[in-house]
Amino acid sequence: MRKQALLSVSDKTGVVEFARELAALGYHLLSTGGTAKLIAEAGIEVQEVADYTGFPEMLDGRVKTLNPRIHAGLLARRPDPAHMAALEEHNIDPIDIVVVNLYPFEATIAKPNCAFEDAIENIDIGGPTMIRAAAKNHESVAVVVDPADYARVVEELKANGEVCAKTRLELAKKVFCHTAKYDGMISTYLTALDDDLAKQDFPESFTRQWVKVQGMRYGENPHQKAAFYREHNIGKGLFASYKQLHGKELSYNNIADSDAAWEACRQFKEPACVIVKHANPCGVAIGADSCEAYKKAFKTDPTSAFGGILAFNTVVTAACAEEISKQFAEVIMAPAFEEEALAILQKKPSLRLLVIEMGEVANDFEFKRVGGGMLIQTPDLQTAGVEQLRVVTKKQPTAKELEDLLFAWKVAKFVKSNTIVFAKDGMTMGVGAGQMSRLDSARIASIKAEKAGLSLCGTAAASDAFFPFRDGLDVIVDAGATCVIQPGGSVRDEEVIAAADERGIVMVFTGGERHFRH
Repeated sequence: MRKQALLSVSDKTGVVEFARELAALGYHLLSTGGTAKLIAEAGIEVQEVADYTGFPEMLDGRVKTLNPRIHAGLLARRPDPAHMAALEEHNIDPIDIVVVNLYPFEATIAKPNCAFEDAIENIDIGGPTMIRAAAKNHESVAVVVDPADYARVVEELKANGEVCAKTRLELAKKVFCHTAKYDGMISTYLTALDDDLAKQDFPESFTRQWVKVQGMRYGENPHQKAAFYREHNIGKGLFASYKQLHGKELSYNNIADSDAAWEACRQFKEPACVIVKHANPCGVAIGADSCEAYKKAFKTDPTSAFGGILAFNTVVTAACAEEISKQFAEVIMAPAFEEEALAILQKKPSLRLLVIEMGEVANDFEFKRVGGGMLIQTPDLQTAGVEQLRVVTKKQPTAKELEDLLFAWKVAKFVKSNTIVFAKDGMTMGVGAGQMSRLDSARIASIKAEKAGLSLCGTAAASDAFFPFRDGLDVIVDAGATCVIQPGGSVRDEEVIAAADERGIVMVFTGGERHFRH
């Protein structure tokens, strides 16, 4: 029986070169449609599946490979004499290699205003059937769904005359991951449509697939097991697209804190530095460059910054690296590092250095596990601009105060509730996070500022949610703030506004925009 390979791909990257290698190794090539045409035009001998099966394509190409000559060749177990006798009886050759990837359903539904009919037409039938059959019979068949595996398969064929059992199993695993992802996309798409085919925000059945990047020594605590997974297609600018240049392997907590720092940092257009500790920013600042931004951010809370996570939205300069090297940090991430900066920072063997490309893409959903279930929401992408603000006090803000208020508000979005942030001159002056009482958050921010030698006089203060009583406002004003930004929306808003007028400060409402962060 001759050696056979079947090639039928939607993504035609590298398929001609792969086909040429297979032909040179003595494989009889079977193919369909556009793939067959492409291979033939390259001068490589190939047989159309319809000619091989003796059954023409029909139903606009919906039926091509669904034929016993194909599937018997895929599913026959070579060690089973009865299987091989059946093939011989019906004059069917085994198919040893299958090269198939599926109709572009994901790309189709990603198109703006994708028509329902187009989506349905791009649900592959023959492809999944073939690769599942081949993967099930990986004992005898090598199945390739990823062009990145072509070179590996050719290398093994040239070296050993066959694809080894270990590789065949690995390729089979890829197949079932591939089809699971494919079917998951289809079910998610379809169950997000209502009876009128209008797209809803949340599907009735939610299926998503992630790929394991690394196992970890432990999770948040040593007695917990953990691993890190990323999505197949990572949007530009998202943390999981990082490339590690130096240092120890990232831990569970490193990744969680790094994501928090990166998301906060990429909100700024100006050169910025965000220092995070236990998922909360303990210092945020903008400056002329990374060095100035870092120095200002570090000033906010040098104690908490020890062993922190540093994120920059601009190149880390040598001068910045010199400053950072005076302290202990766990992770530094940026879109780029100067060569001299890398040389300085790489002197610390454990320090993790990550490069992440800047970008505007955000996660489509956020997830939180609860017992036996999961909460899903869209991400918090809103940040109030000056046009949304409403001055509710008699006193009006200056241009400088508005600038400080918006900076403080942008930072407050990334601090755990209850949140109070003091800011001035493009840097945080005090951060109070995660307290059950907003009063305590304000007091903690004041204590930290005092400890860092920073004055809160003339600062802007941001509260992630409204003030239910005037006492929270009084604590902030007593600390030195001259202007406050908050969502508004309390039944006691008038009382709080009156208190602000009494204390002679500016208060602006965001129009209801709040930033609870649990």
